[in-house]
Amino acid sequence: MINTLQDLTCLSIQIGSARSVHPGKALSDRCTPGCFLKMVNNLPLTRSNCGKDVRHFEFEFVSHALRYEIGDVLEILPGQDSAAVDAFVQRCNLDPDSFITVSPREVDDHNAHDSRIPVKLRTFVEFSMDVASASPRRYFFEVMSFFATAEHEKERLKYFASPEGRDDLYQYNQKERRTVLEVLEDFPSVKMPFEWLVQLVPPLKPRAFSISSSQSAHPNQVHLTVNVVSWTTPYKRKKKGLCSSWLAALDPCDGILVPAWFHKGLLPAPSPSLPLILVGPGTGCAPFHGFVEERAVQSRTTATAPIMFFFGCWNEEGDFLYRDFWLSHSQNKGVLSEAKGGGFYVAFSRDQPQKVYAQHKMKEHSQRIWNLLAEGAAVYIAGSSTKMPADVTSAFEEIISKENGVSREDAVRWIRALERCGKYHIEAWS
Repeated sequence: MINTLQDLTCLSIQIGSARSVHPGKALSDRCTPGCFLKMVNNLPLTRSNCGKDVRHFEFEFVSHALRYEIGDVLEILPGQDSAAVDAFVQRCNLDPDSFITVSPREVDDHNAHDSRIPVKLRTFVEFSMDVASASPRRYFFEVMSFFATAEHEKERLKYFASPEGRDDLYQYNQKERRTVLEVLEDFPSVKMPFEWLVQLVPPLKPRAFSISSSQSAHPNQVHLTVNVVSWTTPYKRKKKGLCSSWLAALDPCDGILVPAWFHKGLLPAPSPSLPLILVGPGTGCAPFHGFVEERAVQSRTTATAPIMFFFGCWNEEGDFLYRDFWLSHSQNKGVLSEAKGGGFYVAFSRDQPQKVYAQHKMKEHSQRIWNLLAEGAAVYIAGSSTKMPADVTSAFEEIISKENGVSREDAVRWIRALERCGKYHIEAWS
């Protein structure tokens, strides 16, 4: 990345200009970063041998603190591996030190002049083109076929781009998560002009994370709870998430500046008087770490409503994220304590022969959940988008049916009524 605010301010213009050459692909109208952050802490939350790597990241605002609320989301534009960028530049026979100019395709009333910005080619690639993470689209293979000089490569590319080759393309490309660089290296006879590459390579996208801090507790900081993603493809190739791996490798001592944007998520900040039932297994606990911090600050000066929080992880010793934090607030009349009408309940899915999940703990405390719901509590659910939200919602339906003495259909309608009045929220991610 770049180490000075001046360089990054210039870079934000380059990023914005770069996106204009990808019509229909721009992710956001906010081409210029909302702020720049400096990492001050990079802390592991899991044991090294537990099978996952979850980190707690703390960032400080570089210039001035921006306002955010609990439940908000932070977008980060990651850096790319320098070796991958250099390999792409070399593979495409590009001059990394040459300058290019980028200008908008269309000029509107808000951009009345065509301002051409000279950008060093390698800088443009590094901060605008996702060469080593995103998989290319089918059209990329079709265009490659026109520039292939080896006949067997041309035929294979044409086949991949045809309706008949769609399934094989899926197996080769999407399922294996092949990157632009990997595809280009597999077809060495393809010599595609940079003017085509800049339009076909997927743009480098910001990654969104739930904020896990309260600004009331940390006025000049924002915190994230991030799972460092890695996996093995069907052909046993090791892959890793671009942004999470990049963040995990950052050394706070290096003073790297990170381009970022704040925006609203799906979890609105609750008032101090609103009782809460929170369900956040794994890194789903991230936004609720901020919720609890906020309510702890509020409780110093005003009466606050109770919070019940249901957390789940694999095992107590390996990945019990923020263990001391939750336990401290669940004791001595803390905001998560049963003495205050709330509670903290954790399920360890792999610490016993039978699997135990957060929804099982919910059913164990069925009556207390119903009592809070009857008092007007709001429900917040966060975490994996696979089965968890549906399983947790099903548990709520079962609890409402049992404790309220109504049919399952009536319980479903009860939850839908909660949704309509803004008291049932889900934020899930894949």
